[in-house]
Amino acid sequence: MMKSRLFLVSLLLLLVSACTIGPRIHYNSDPKADFSKYKTFNFMPAPPGQQTEQYQSFTERFLRDAIEKELLARGMSKDETNPDMLVNFYIHTKEKVSSTTSPSMSMGYYGYRGRYGYSYGFGYGTDTTVRQYTEGTLNIDLVDAAQNNLVWEGLAIGTVSESDRGKVQEKATDAVQRIFNKYPVKPLLTQAN
Repeated sequence: MMKSRLFLVSLLLLLVSACTIGPRIHYNSDPKADFSKYKTFNFMPAPPGQQTEQYQSFTERFLRDAIEKELLARGMSKDETNPDMLVNFYIHTKEKVSSTTSPSMSMGYYGYRGRYGYSYGFGYGTDTTVRQYTEGTLNIDLVDAAQNNLVWEGLAIGTVSESDRGKVQEKATDAVQRIFNKYPVKPLLTQAN
């Protein structure tokens, strides 16, 4: 009975961890927007005070390149003077704490047992594991330039680990691709990976 219970708990934990591989993707779309009319795009300029002509961070450059690749694959072209669509993106990170409680079985001392002396026995309880982690959110907004109206937004939410820091370009490209899989206009040609 106890072995089957532990097996079920282990199986449940395995299934939960398998479902959390990769970021969770969410999107919202303006139901009135006609996405076939957007033929050109450009990135929104940085707000005053945040503009820098000197350089872009690696992460920003990788994200811009990945977003541009996705929009070009959908038949759009980049127009820096009069685009149909403006692209804005940002990353937000937050420190979080999670706890997991699972049943446990342990062997322990129960003390004096009358005339039989001291004895050991099995005990049932719970084990609680607490972990701290960083959750990152990549948000991509697509804005109708003529109306200055948000028409589509995609989000990728996932855990950021130390090992991800060495794979910034790969992680950025993967997150952008997963977000644009939800975009209403599909790529014209299948992209080779």
